[in-house]
Amino acid sequence: MTIKPLFDKVVLKKPEKKETTKSGLILAAAQETPDFMEVIAVGDGAVVDGEKQPMLVKVGDKVLVAKFAGTHVEMDKKEYTIVSQQEILAIVE
Repeated sequence: MTIKPLFDKVVLKKPEKKETTKSGLILAAAQETPDFMEVIAVGDGAVVDGEKQPMLVKVGDKVLVAKFAGTHVEMDKKEYTIVSQQEILAIVE
């Protein structure tokens, strides 16, 4: 299954992060991390007053979103967040 966002919606996924000690032990990601996410899918853009608004993000972009932004869904044992483009705070380069 795939998620195809509509209008100005964007599908995001947290990048997998593994903390490793100097001796090579992998630690559980129990600590809080900033909400940096990767864009997985992008809608076609919203229509405002009859004009299509362009999407400013593209698949593969790394973005920063507000802490409790979006709707969280799980598909195929993977977690995704669906947000409106307006909920994206910045593109991280």
